Amino acid sequence: MLKVINPATGRQINEVPAATPADIDATMERSEAAYRQWRHTSFAERAELLQKVARHMRDNVETLAPLMTEEMGKPIKEARGEVIKAAWCAEHYAEHAESYLANDELASDASHSYVRYLPLGPVLGILPWNAPFWLAFRFCAPALMAGNTCVMKHDPHVPACAAAIAAVFEAVGAPADVFQNLPLATPDVEAAIRDRRIRAVSFTGSDRAGAKVAAAAASEIKPAVLELGGSDPAIVLADANLDEAADAITTSRIINAGQSCIAAKRIIVEAPVYDAFVEKLSERLGRLKVGDPARDDTDVGPIARKDLRDLLHRQVAETVEQGAECLLGGKLPDGDGYFYPVTLLAGVKAGMTAACEETFGPVAVVMKVDSADAALALANDTDYGLAASIWTERERGEMLSLQMEAGQVVVNGLVKTDPRLPSGGIKRSGYGRELGPHGIHAFVNAQQVWVGPKQE
Repeated sequence: MLKVINPATGRQINEVPAATPADIDATMERSEAAYRQWRHTSFAERAELLQKVARHMRDNVETLAPLMTEEMGKPIKEARGEVIKAAWCAEHYAEHAESYLANDELASDASHSYVRYLPLGPVLGILPWNAPFWLAFRFCAPALMAGNTCVMKHDPHVPACAAAIAAVFEAVGAPADVFQNLPLATPDVEAAIRDRRIRAVSFTGSDRAGAKVAAAAASEIKPAVLELGGSDPAIVLADANLDEAADAITTSRIINAGQSCIAAKRIIVEAPVYDAFVEKLSERLGRLKVGDPARDDTDVGPIARKDLRDLLHRQVAETVEQGAECLLGGKLPDGDGYFYPVTLLAGVKAGMTAACEETFGPVAVVMKVDSADAALALANDTDYGLAASIWTERERGEMLSLQMEAGQVVVNGLVKTDPRLPSGGIKRSGYGRELGPHGIHAFVNAQQVWVGPKQE
């Protein structure tokens, strides 16, 4: 059984049976059968389905968003935004998939030679709890528009969200089984990856789990896209607009109670503006309201699970013991639920726990450096390489971004995902790309076609 705990209360709210071996086999068989039909549909037919899905989500935000708030603690105002963003993703691929997958004409000794992009088959999406709707559509919208079918294995802590996503497709009359929800228990995931009917795998989660997924997929010679953890740096140089930087970094750090792979994890500030920036950041973090995620005035909800909160507090306590200064928060609160206070750690140095491990919660870690070169060296001194931001004069920022080891770099702005732009990491943050034109090419057969020879 998959047990669901409301993180705002700490009490169990649901229990859902996990898929049995017979359920798994039947789901895979249906997905493969559906693929045989779906692969032959036109882009227009596929787009019509995704546009209907998007409209349904937009029309039912107030029904869908609270599911995230209840199951994983996302503040309701953020949950509404996530449903809308997921709808946007569906709309984006409905509009642009055909052009993204247009044939590439290539000159050769043939009378006509080109590359065309064909679907692969059923794609397994293995998803985490922290953005249930957005991550589902980041996976399925491009895969479906490319002509694949989708089997979604969502996190066991958000079964109502997973069921609701599948229900959206049913509600708009989607062809049977092109999108299916498969509530797998964790021990059954590897067998699903290895199932002969699954042709590719999309995984979002930790680097430890990602290594296991990658190993299983590779041993079956199946393509995979991995979006894993991050220790994202946000560099603030002496010529930055400190108010704009403090606003954006505050937002980045506390979205979803800090439980985001692309949140600013290490804030690296040049010495001449360090004190002023820490003061601005402290002021903004101190104004945030932690509380009931169902309330519209709540900024920061609970941590999703007790074990994750315990891990976060251990990281904070160790970092303080190692010499960092705790300017805000840092203490476990009394009461029900898995809440954690907005916390600001200053004077953090390389080698301290919060500088080495990914902190998944509302904890801002500030580090001081003497120069831009030192900032870049510290930013790259990590096993991760997901996203990064830099605050400085624009042209200088673009130049310095060349030296940043990350799949995504933002100059003077908020790090975020966007259906129009590719997203993904390097090093232990994964490989492959999702979103944008690159994302839809992740799960297609780039088939070379040679017609000829040329007539003399």
